[in-house]
Amino acid sequence: MRSVPLLALLLVSACSAPAAPGPPVPSPVSSPVSSSASSTTTSASSTATATPSPIPTATPTATDTRTATDTRTGIPAVRAATPVVVLDPGHNGGNATHPDVVNALVPAGGFEKPCNTTGTETDAGYPEHAFTFDVAERAAALLRARGTTVVLTRTDDTGVGPCVDARAAIANDAGAALAVSIHADGAPADDTGFHVAEPALAPDGGNRAVLDPSDVAARDLLAAFAEATGLPRADYPGNLVEPGLTRRSDLAGLNLARTPAVLLEAGNMRNAREAAQLSDPAFRQRAAEGIAAGVEAFLARSTP
Repeated sequence: MRSVPLLALLLVSACSAPAAPGPPVPSPVSSPVSSSASSTTTSASSTATATPSPIPTATPTATDTRTATDTRTGIPAVRAATPVVVLDPGHNGGNATHPDVVNALVPAGGFEKPCNTTGTETDAGYPEHAFTFDVAERAAALLRARGTTVVLTRTDDTGVGPCVDARAAIANDAGAALAVSIHADGAPADDTGFHVAEPALAPDGGNRAVLDPSDVAARDLLAAFAEATGLPRADYPGNLVEPGLTRRSDLAGLNLARTPAVLLEAGNMRNAREAAQLSDPAFRQRAAEGIAAGVEAFLARSTP
């Protein structure tokens, strides 16, 4: 999800080289292509004023909760009878025309970051915000059809925001079993593949309790997305744990998470071959299937 810094939930834009954890505050810029998942994007360029889009009301945080132990990690987990999953489509269609909103600084887990960013786009002009919203809606439909309650952090592609801290709060307030922030990268054209970012310990230490389950979720999503789409696991991002998996402490959505959370960079919009795939509705359906399968694999681990 890289574009020019003005940019991550997811939760969670455009991304490539992760910023160093800690206090640095990105300064808004306005040319295209920068780097750092959910934290690099093209800067907005109008002086129009607006408030962030209304935050969706989180539907039921189930009352019938049960405790189980993850068989891979041994981590006790509380899951609702009907799991709640939050899908966070990165950016928004109105961000570019409201720099006063998206450039405002918000808490990011021990430091501050801009409220949001505009995201990247393909060379042909297909924007990341449209891609993420389309894939999120497709994945939500698949999960809902299988009995999972899904909350989206935004319900259209024409609004502004929400800010990255507000996106994280949606998942936290819903008591989500998992939050997945959906993005696409704006890396150099020769870079290929997708990757999943999991949280490292935030500078303020607030996400410590969700680090282990988020790692499990990230690996489930990594495997499912690779199988569904056929894309390679990227080896170009910084902070690689293994091909396709990074660990980040500079993304607000992951730093502020109090429930398991991951961020997906579904491919590189600046790579010609992957740009064609990301622009194809049939590929976006496969991407949605990969996300849904990864979510379901994670939920199955801790559902009694």
